[in-house]
Amino acid sequence: MKLLDSVLKEKIKLEKTQLNIYLCGPTVYDDAHLGHARSSICFDLLRRTLKALGYKVKFARNYTDIDDKILKKMRESGKNLEELSEFYILNYEKDMKALNVLDPDFKPRATHYIKEMLILITKLYNQGFAYILEDGIYFDTSKDKEYLSLSKRTLEQNQSRLENFANKKNESDFVLWKFDENFYESEFGKGRPGWHTECVAMIEALFKNQCDIHAGGADLLFPHHENEASQCRCANHYRLAKIWLHNGFVNINGEKMSKSLNNSFFVKDALKEVSGEHLRFYLLSVHYRANFNYSLEDLRACKKRLDKFYRLKKRLVMGEIRDFNQQNISFQSEIAKEILEILSDDLNISKALAVLDEFIINANLKLDAQTKNKFLKQELKQELCELSQIFGFGFLDENLYFQWGISEEQKAMIEEKIQARYEAKKHKDFKQADAIRNDLAELGISLLDTPNGTLWECIN
Repeated sequence: MKLLDSVLKEKIKLEKTQLNIYLCGPTVYDDAHLGHARSSICFDLLRRTLKALGYKVKFARNYTDIDDKILKKMRESGKNLEELSEFYILNYEKDMKALNVLDPDFKPRATHYIKEMLILITKLYNQGFAYILEDGIYFDTSKDKEYLSLSKRTLEQNQSRLENFANKKNESDFVLWKFDENFYESEFGKGRPGWHTECVAMIEALFKNQCDIHAGGADLLFPHHENEASQCRCANHYRLAKIWLHNGFVNINGEKMSKSLNNSFFVKDALKEVSGEHLRFYLLSVHYRANFNYSLEDLRACKKRLDKFYRLKKRLVMGEIRDFNQQNISFQSEIAKEILEILSDDLNISKALAVLDEFIINANLKLDAQTKNKFLKQELKQELCELSQIFGFGFLDENLYFQWGISEEQKAMIEEKIQARYEAKKHKDFKQADAIRNDLAELGISLLDTPNGTLWECIN
């Protein structure tokens, strides 16, 4: 597999078969937004692809559970640090589950690695890369001759994004340890860690010096990842990661997603509009490195493409129970191999989805021509199952998929009408049966009579 390294700007072929991947996760002071979802889904596709190709992957995604924003939210909510972070972590994981994001092997929290962070800070201080001011300990970026080698930017371009304290030696210096009597003991004084230090300490604790891929949103390249790389280089004298990957920004209706612009769309809000698989499919449809323009109109429109997948699934598994969400599966079909080869080139999702569209068209043509070919049906079922594992969608019950958005109360009403229609037909009152069908059609409900009973779905 080849991946485009954000630093070298060239595709790197993965030589190892066992890989450690670290993804920068959320700061848990609020619910997950579309930027979190986009990043998690993009690198979930990477993880699924690697596993399907036979790589052994250890995957970590952290939680920043101590931060200025979290402390501000604590004061506003009246909750303590543990209560607040636990609340938003559970919400985040609920959203990720709805999006079919695989659970990480490691989910480190910053507050669980204070000791490791203090070891790193002490090492930097003792080697002359840090200094003490009245509010905390700062990293001296002028001591790192390779500073900015990761982002290839100038300080002037990004000055507004850097922490600023009047007495810092350099504008680009950043805090490693903030003095605060309310938090953790250290040889320097009670305090709490700066944001840029936690990931370095957690990567070292989890993977030692064997982090193969460090991933995150493009907004983290500078200053966060730049500062991470600098600390590791200076303290440990090795590169923090062999390959850096960054997914593009999420724009909302053409504007960059930002809470200051009041357009930071939460995942929970999007999930009120569509199912988790629908949202996943939409966010997955653009290459991970490209910026993504989110709009409700496009979100709703993309469902027709996913519907085709479920139409085929419904045609293949009608009247039987089949779990597509299998843990141990071999990817032996030609279509799975073709898709994996395409995704092996830096996750070329556009081409992969185009091939999927073509596969669905051809599968339906084959079924039309060979309606009683049981071997063909079984073969297509297996192929669809393999594709679901790769892409991370297709796991819903095919009937319930087409009933999404209907409340339990509405479902009960629909079932009552279907039963009334059945009774009318049984008594040969076809006029009444047709009237019931028409009533449901006006409500946006379509009926399909099968040997196993009447099925219904929403009309798009």
